[in-house]
Amino acid sequence: MVAIHRRPSWAIAESLATPEAAYLNRRSLLQAMGIGALSAAGLAGAARSARAEDADPTADLYPAKKNDAYTLDRPLTPEEINAHYNNFYEYGTQKDVAEAAQQLVIRPWEIAIDGLVEQPMTLAFDDLVRKIPLESRLYRHRCVEAWSMTIPWAGFPLKALVAMAKPLGSAKFVRFETFLDPSMAPGQNSFLYPWPYVEGVTIEEAANDLAFIATGAYDKPIAKQHGAPLRLHLPWKYGFKSIKSIRRISFVEERPVGLWEAIQPSEYGFWANVNPEVPHPRWSQATERVLHTGERVPTLLFNGYADQVAGLYAGMDSASLYM
Repeated sequence: MVAIHRRPSWAIAESLATPEAAYLNRRSLLQAMGIGALSAAGLAGAARSARAEDADPTADLYPAKKNDAYTLDRPLTPEEINAHYNNFYEYGTQKDVAEAAQQLVIRPWEIAIDGLVEQPMTLAFDDLVRKIPLESRLYRHRCVEAWSMTIPWAGFPLKALVAMAKPLGSAKFVRFETFLDPSMAPGQNSFLYPWPYVEGVTIEEAANDLAFIATGAYDKPIAKQHGAPLRLHLPWKYGFKSIKSIRRISFVEERPVGLWEAIQPSEYGFWANVNPEVPHPRWSQATERVLHTGERVPTLLFNGYADQVAGLYAGMDSASLYM
């Protein structure tokens, strides 16, 4: 039998992606965009991050082997831009939380896998990350706030972790929970949010090839402001579904209620699938702002991954699948 590889509709030739040297060229990029130099505080934070990476016991795993099935139709977001435009409410409500996020202590870090599984377990991150082969994928990222990035993640398919957990037949959903430590994350002192951050997906979504546990980005261990040491990435959903700094993964029968859904279910629903025709109650989702260029481009159904995920929702009420 001859294996036939069909490229997804959103993929283009790898040669059209921005070369690594181009997106890592900080000086030319910032001059072209008119951004200017980073602040002294930002540079100090970057230096501390670099020192932390040098000591990271998993650094030898990067760069991970590239999976050529995942390509992009637009240039990658430069690392310098990506590193200073983040949502991480545990460390503040503004986008430039990179410096504050360096308070996140990621060693030691354990992940509990429990609930409806054959054998609950707790694994040290440094052990887990060596149990499943890592790969690099180029993915879109679409925020519900109507901006977008393109990121070279490294990590492993979520379905590999599901297989390792051996869930029971009664498990219908996967619930993710982050850390709870207000002394380490000042934002968790706020009474406005039901900490810790929680999110969930169906078992079927977790088994989809696109669902990804990211442990690295830009050919190195993932930065703290991106949700070190491991985060979820679901490229066909709005970004708030992609929970950061995961501490617990539970297999459950009842549908989890995520943090944003708990706060305002009319604006942030469980499904959160990208659809340009379904507006957020306070703004349109028809277009998105490409972060590193400022260009507004049309938003694609399922963020451009409809061929891979639309079948998960066949027969369901379309209006409920998005917000």
